Amino acid sequence: MQTSVLLKDGNKYGGKYVATRSFKNNEVLSSGKDPIKVLEAARKKARNPVIFYVPLKGMAHIY
Repeated sequence: MQTSVLLKDGNKYGGKYVATRSFKNNEVLSSGKDPIKVLEAARKKARNPVIFYVPLKGMAHIY
């Protein structure tokens, strides 16, 4: 099974939303606390960016 990494510098983006170009191309297009603003900024650079939340290091999350 191949391991996939969405973001290489996760510590830098802890507690923020991050937009990347795609699942395969993890170039960060924008980041911030407001997901709408992150999406709007990313759409200026890519047609269908991928947006996800990066939890703070050591914080437990239940999905």
